[in-house]
Amino acid sequence: MGVEFEPRIIAFMCNWCTYAAADTAGVSRMQQSLNVLPIRVMCSGRVSPEMVLRAFRAGADGVLVMGCHIGDCHYSNGNHRTIKRMPLLRNLLGYTGINPERLELQWVSGAEAPRFVEVTEAFIAKIRQLGPLSQEVME
Repeated sequence: MGVEFEPRIIAFMCNWCTYAAADTAGVSRMQQSLNVLPIRVMCSGRVSPEMVLRAFRAGADGVLVMGCHIGDCHYSNGNHRTIKRMPLLRNLLGYTGINPERLELQWVSGAEAPRFVEVTEAFIAKIRQLGPLSQEVME
């Protein structure tokens, strides 16, 4: 019986909202997988296409970008930049041979620790179904 695939997820998290939710989930001892490597950014709007591509190049099987809900950005409109950038980035991934489903954008506020766990666990399950990125790129 083979070992089940455990995906490596890079999660870019807004410092003001999502990272706070992740911290609260941890302090509250909410059950969650260890597949997610959190990368704290000051704003989801600071997550560039280069950062996402580097995450995949470094071995991530999936990349999750999480930030404040629209209208709640600490920097007024950073998440507006993020929401505009994501479709373009998903298209770019398709051109590079990476399934665009391996990139996801979610809004999670600092008060939504249970939602943080729900979002990350659902994304891990989705990437498990897709399989390892190395397998996809090789095909």
